[in-house]
Amino acid sequence: MSSDKKPTYILSINTGSSSVKFSLFSVDPKNRTSTPPTLILESSVSKITSPPAIFKYTHKLDRKPSSISTSSDHPPEDIKDKKLDGKDGKISHDDAFQIFLDQLSKDSALGISGNNIKFTCHRIVHGGDFPKAVTIDDKTYQYIDQLTDLAPLHNKPALAIVESCFKRLPKTHNIAYFDTAFHITMPDHIKMYPINLEQAAKRKIRKYGFHGISYGFITRSVAEYLGKPLEELNIIALHLGSGASACAIKNGKSYDNSMGLTPLEGLPGATRSGTVDPSMVFHYTSNAGILSQSSTSDMHISKAEEILNKQSGWSAITGTSDFSTIIDRSSAIKNQDTSSTSPEDQKYKLALDIFIDRVIGFIGSYYVKLGGDVDALVFAGGIGEKSAVLRKMVVEKVAVLGFKIADDGGEKVVEGMGPDKSTVDITGDHDSLWKGQESKESRKVLVCRTDEQFEMARNCTQEDGLW
Repeated sequence: MSSDKKPTYILSINTGSSSVKFSLFSVDPKNRTSTPPTLILESSVSKITSPPAIFKYTHKLDRKPSSISTSSDHPPEDIKDKKLDGKDGKISHDDAFQIFLDQLSKDSALGISGNNIKFTCHRIVHGGDFPKAVTIDDKTYQYIDQLTDLAPLHNKPALAIVESCFKRLPKTHNIAYFDTAFHITMPDHIKMYPINLEQAAKRKIRKYGFHGISYGFITRSVAEYLGKPLEELNIIALHLGSGASACAIKNGKSYDNSMGLTPLEGLPGATRSGTVDPSMVFHYTSNAGILSQSSTSDMHISKAEEILNKQSGWSAITGTSDFSTIIDRSSAIKNQDTSSTSPEDQKYKLALDIFIDRVIGFIGSYYVKLGGDVDALVFAGGIGEKSAVLRKMVVEKVAVLGFKIADDGGEKVVEGMGPDKSTVDITGDHDSLWKGQESKESRKVLVCRTDEQFEMARNCTQEDGLW
């Protein structure tokens, strides 16, 4: 049991194929279910697979929490974009975790170390049939490892960090939070593929859905913002980033998600193709079935998987994975005579048009699946939150469904969001939408600043069995 006199520390870890993010939270055990976790530190190691890796370490409080006792009055020292040198210039995910722990132990402003961390929350992309978070023991570890073939670029690095925690923080409780768990409520006719059912069951082939931790945060935050009971909330949520997805949430639960058996299905991303004709890849290459050079002895990736996951998306069309560049170049083309723009410049507009087309396709589909009973269209994720241009273009194309956005795409409202706000309203004037016609029901357009690390930490505080 935790002492009521000292804070409990929760470390949320979000591991990607080439990066790992750390968020350290302080929790008052006595009031854990009523008081949200306090973020005190953020850190990350990026470009792990394309050295030099970059280390960041940022304190999130202006001063140390009063509940934290230290022997030093040194002010917090942040680290920004420090280049890391490892063996042969490379570092592993295990190295990245050790670098974080070393810096934490030297942080005299906080005065804590890895030994003070009671819970470590791991974002695991593919959780198979797990309906909720689980404590990671040998049995659950082996089960998650068996799912690696369904998400090799995500589960394997995450498990590498889990192993690091076992080794470096042996007294810490490790908890797995699955992106797939939120979508366990999808009905059979949505999550099943039209293939042989015996083979599907044997090989665990079905739609699982992803970004579930994010959608859990979005659902709860939007319900609170609208003052509506969670079980009555119907929204279309868009998690738009380098990995992008859409979700239909009915009565507070996932009804459909654009991603499928793997995160590849659905919307295109920075390097993912999204949904394509399944036979396309066999026309694209004659080596679709062979192992790619990215494969290792314990992580098997076919050439087809590598092409569709790492060599497609808007970066394959434009040469850049930076979506803001695509927006800027497309806006420049929009203001020019298209006959005077080069084929190279036209690629940026094509990439943007493809992405918007696929996004509005899911909005329309989910609007119908929800029977038109939609409380809000919600934008989230790095692109959804930051790109007013994209939001405006998307909402204008679905105006026929009753959505209207502020003239500036909600840019001023979003920029004015304080750190204590997670959701804001960027709805436009509905009267102008219908232009004198009989007024139709107002539909909200919202932006939600989703936070997967916080969601894991918060869920940890709500689990009585852990405390």
